[in-house]
Amino acid sequence: MVVTRRLNVQTKGASDIIDITPDVQREVQAAGLKAGTATVFVQHTTAAVTVIEHEPGLLLDTRALWERLVPGDTPYKHNVHDDNGHAHLRAALQGPSLVVPFVDGKLALGRWQRIVLLDFDTRPRSRELVVQVMGE
Repeated sequence: MVVTRRLNVQTKGASDIIDITPDVQREVQAAGLKAGTATVFVQHTTAAVTVIEHEPGLLLDTRALWERLVPGDTPYKHNVHDDNGHAHLRAALQGPSLVVPFVDGKLALGRWQRIVLLDFDTRPRSRELVVQVMGE
Protein backbone atom coordinates (compact mmCIF):
# COMPACT_ATOMS: atom_id res chain seq x y z
CA MET A 1 0.00 0.00 0.00
CA VAL A 2 1.12 3.57 -0.72
CA VAL A 3 -0.15 6.59 1.22
CA THR A 4 0.84 10.09 0.11
CA ARG A 5 0.47 13.06 2.43
CA ARG A 6 1.70 16.65 2.44
CA LEU A 7 3.31 18.76 5.14
CA ASN A 8 3.50 22.53 5.15
CA VAL A 9 6.37 24.02 7.17
CA GLN A 10 7.00 27.71 7.85
CA THR A 11 10.68 28.61 7.83
CA LYS A 12 12.83 31.63 8.65
CA GLY A 13 15.20 31.14 5.69
CA ALA A 14 18.92 31.84 6.08
CA SER A 15 19.89 28.18 6.65
CA ASP A 16 17.02 27.53 9.04
CA ILE A 17 17.11 23.90 10.26
CA ILE A 18 13.76 22.53 11.40
CA ASP A 19 13.16 19.18 13.09
CA ILE A 20 10.28 17.56 11.19
CA THR A 21 10.65 14.11 12.79
CA PRO A 22 7.37 14.32 14.79
CA ASP A 23 5.48 15.36 11.64
CA VAL A 24 6.87 12.47 9.61
CA GLN A 25 6.22 10.01 12.46
CA ARG A 26 2.62 11.26 12.66
CA GLU A 27 2.16 10.58 8.93
CA VAL A 28 3.61 7.07 9.28
CA GLN A 29 1.19 6.32 12.13
CA ALA A 30 -1.75 7.83 10.23
CA ALA A 31 -1.01 5.52 7.28
CA GLY A 32 -1.75 2.56 9.57
CA LEU A 33 1.04 0.40 8.19
CA LYS A 34 3.33 -1.77 10.30
CA ALA A 35 6.53 -1.89 8.26
CA GLY A 36 7.94 -0.19 5.18
CA THR A 37 9.58 3.06 4.19
CA ALA A 38 8.72 6.73 4.46
CA THR A 39 10.06 9.02 1.76
CA VAL A 40 10.26 12.72 2.58
CA PHE A 41 10.63 15.06 -0.41
CA VAL A 42 10.76 18.87 -0.34
CA GLN A 43 9.20 20.52 -3.40
CA HIS A 44 11.53 23.51 -3.55
CA THR A 45 14.92 24.16 -5.13
CA THR A 46 16.31 26.17 -2.23
CA ALA A 47 15.55 23.66 0.53
CA ALA A 48 16.77 20.15 1.40
CA VAL A 49 16.08 17.22 3.71
CA THR A 50 18.57 15.15 5.72
CA VAL A 51 19.17 13.38 9.03
CA ILE A 52 21.25 15.06 11.74
CA GLU A 53 21.50 15.31 15.50
CA HIS A 54 19.31 18.34 16.29
CA GLU A 55 21.65 19.82 18.92
CA PRO A 56 22.32 23.60 19.15
CA GLY A 57 26.11 23.38 18.69
CA LEU A 58 25.82 21.05 15.72
CA LEU A 59 23.15 23.25 14.13
CA LEU A 60 25.59 26.19 14.33
CA ASP A 61 28.36 23.98 12.92
CA THR A 62 26.11 22.92 10.04
CA ARG A 63 25.29 26.53 9.15
CA ALA A 64 28.99 27.43 9.31
CA LEU A 65 29.88 24.46 7.10
CA TRP A 66 27.44 25.57 4.40
CA GLU A 67 28.80 29.12 4.58
CA ARG A 68 32.32 27.80 4.02
CA LEU A 69 31.32 25.39 1.23
CA VAL A 70 28.92 27.68 -0.65
CA PRO A 71 29.31 31.26 0.65
CA GLY A 72 26.27 33.50 0.58
CA ASP A 73 28.25 36.60 -0.40
CA THR A 74 29.73 35.24 -3.65
CA PRO A 75 28.47 36.95 -6.85
CA TYR A 76 26.57 34.02 -8.43
CA LYS A 77 25.23 34.41 -11.99
CA HIS A 78 21.74 33.50 -10.74
CA ASN A 79 21.80 36.60 -8.53
CA VAL A 80 21.21 38.74 -11.62
CA HIS A 81 17.58 37.52 -11.30
CA ASP A 82 17.35 36.89 -7.54
CA ASP A 83 19.53 37.00 -4.42
CA ASN A 84 19.62 33.28 -3.67
CA GLY A 85 22.11 31.59 -6.00
CA HIS A 86 23.89 30.10 -3.00
CA ALA A 87 20.60 28.65 -1.71
CA HIS A 88 20.00 26.72 -4.94
CA LEU A 89 23.55 25.32 -4.92
CA ARG A 90 23.41 24.29 -1.25
CA ALA A 91 20.07 22.54 -1.77
CA ALA A 92 21.35 20.75 -4.87
CA LEU A 93 24.35 19.43 -2.92
CA GLN A 94 22.33 18.31 0.11
CA GLY A 95 19.43 16.83 -1.86
CA PRO A 96 15.64 17.12 -1.78
CA SER A 97 14.68 13.74 -0.31
CA LEU A 98 15.30 11.09 2.30
CA VAL A 99 14.04 7.53 2.77
CA VAL A 100 13.63 6.17 6.31
CA PRO A 101 12.45 2.66 7.15
CA PHE A 102 9.80 2.08 9.79
CA VAL A 103 9.09 -1.00 11.89
CA ASP A 104 5.97 -1.58 14.02
CA GLY A 105 4.74 1.84 12.91
CA LYS A 106 7.83 3.66 14.26
CA LEU A 107 10.58 5.33 12.26
CA ALA A 108 13.77 3.27 12.55
CA LEU A 109 15.98 6.23 13.44
CA GLY A 110 19.06 5.96 15.61
CA ARG A 111 19.08 7.42 19.11
CA TRP A 112 20.20 10.92 18.08
CA GLN A 113 18.94 10.99 14.49
CA ARG A 114 16.30 13.55 13.58
CA ILE A 115 14.80 14.27 10.17
CA VAL A 116 15.37 17.93 9.35
CA LEU A 117 14.34 20.41 6.71
CA LEU A 118 17.09 22.86 5.76
CA ASP A 119 15.89 26.12 4.23
CA PHE A 120 18.76 27.87 2.49
CA ASP A 121 16.74 30.72 0.98
CA THR A 122 17.29 34.34 1.94
CA ARG A 123 13.88 34.97 3.47
CA PRO A 124 11.08 33.16 5.34
CA ARG A 125 9.11 30.70 3.26
CA SER A 126 6.20 28.31 3.40
CA ARG A 127 7.67 24.95 2.38
CA GLU A 128 5.65 22.03 1.07
CA LEU A 129 6.90 18.50 1.59
CA VAL A 130 5.54 15.22 0.28
CA VAL A 131 5.62 12.29 2.68
CA GLN A 132 5.02 9.02 0.90
CA VAL A 133 4.57 5.98 3.14
CA MET A 134 4.90 2.56 1.53
CA GLY A 135 4.58 -0.76 3.26
CA GLU A 136 2.30 -3.39 4.70
